[in-house]
Amino acid sequence: MVGKQYEWVDGAKLEDHSRRKHKILREYVFDYISVRCKLPQQERFRLAIVDGFAGGGRYQCGTAGSPIIFLEELQRAIEAINTHRTVHGIGSIEIECLVIFNDANREAIELLKTQVAPVLAQINQNCPKLHIRVEYLTDFFECIYPQLKNILNHGRYRNVLFNLDQCGDSHVERKTLLDIMHSYPAAEIFYTFMISSLLAFLKKNQPEKLQARLSHLGLSNTDIEMLNGVMSKRDWLGTAEKIVFDTFSWCAPYVSTFSINNPGGWRYWLIHFANVFRARQVYNNILHDNASLQAHFGRSGLNMLSYDPRHDEGTLYLFDNKGRASAKEQLFYDIPRLVSTSGDAMPVLDFYESIYNVTPAHADDIHAAIIENPDLEVITPSGGERRKANTIKVNDVIKVKTQSSFFPIFLSHEEKNDNN
Repeated sequence: MVGKQYEWVDGAKLEDHSRRKHKILREYVFDYISVRCKLPQQERFRLAIVDGFAGGGRYQCGTAGSPIIFLEELQRAIEAINTHRTVHGIGSIEIECLVIFNDANREAIELLKTQVAPVLAQINQNCPKLHIRVEYLTDFFECIYPQLKNILNHGRYRNVLFNLDQCGDSHVERKTLLDIMHSYPAAEIFYTFMISSLLAFLKKNQPEKLQARLSHLGLSNTDIEMLNGVMSKRDWLGTAEKIVFDTFSWCAPYVSTFSINNPGGWRYWLIHFANVFRARQVYNNILHDNASLQAHFGRSGLNMLSYDPRHDEGTLYLFDNKGRASAKEQLFYDIPRLVSTSGDAMPVLDFYESIYNVTPAHADDIHAAIIENPDLEVITPSGGERRKANTIKVNDVIKVKTQSSFFPIFLSHEEKNDNN
């Protein structure tokens, strides 16, 4: 299925799902830069941003597209960081950023250049600590990817953020996603696609797998052709999310599987790929700051996909206050159970690395569920005990206080399956 191309020269219309994606992207870029520039000793940060389907820069209504968003948030972030450093008597930091804008539409790229020029001029004049170099390319992403890799490798960039907001669903291959994540230690990808394209792929290449996945909905092969009609159902969202996760989970250690929450049905996925848990942690928190923009159907604690839709065990999670309350309640039981699988203690770093591909929960709720749990304690490297949720560090250890009947010596077969 090929998506309709934006007519940038005549004025592209900003769709609601794009507006939602851009709000998340804007806030994530700011937090990404803020997190990566936290060390007081740090004087310089280097990164590259690749916008593989950049478009013309601004929509018909004048709203900024992703290229302008990247530039604006780079400036906003470094100004906020250096203001904070000045207040605390810390030296300023400089950011060096290579930005690569690509679009197969040559007219869109030419228009983009005119939109980017005044933004860059303003940054160069008012933000001397931010050094941006922009490269423009014009080709289909899969065709241009080898050239992109050469540019990034020549510059020895380790921190690379790809925005692959394809207009359609078939312009980026999964093997390319995997190559990106394996090529750069601190790579991250924002990737957009429509679930209908994935269903078409599975129907053609793995019909048995697709049929098994959809069996609980009572759909026949003929019904699969009409799946667009059931995409507004909550149980369909849970099934689609599982299909998405199964298909893309091998591309990166941390893969979000949350859909754009459209009232008319869940058709678009904005997937975030990352190599480190901290990136997924920040992404989860951003989603909670933008409640209802994305949706998840299933469990809200740990093991978010381990529910049986035939028994109606899932719930709709919109990252709002109601969802957070539900998550905290589930985390209260899930976290001790997870720690107990290691014996009676687990390093916080190991805990983070084991949960952040299987939970939609906010970091504050996870920490609160640990500190407030009577069966758990958090031990510092010096042997002290943490009393406040916001003081938990990665070099601490989570420990089960007592071995109660809630944590049996030998897990039953069912419990083992739940923890896998």
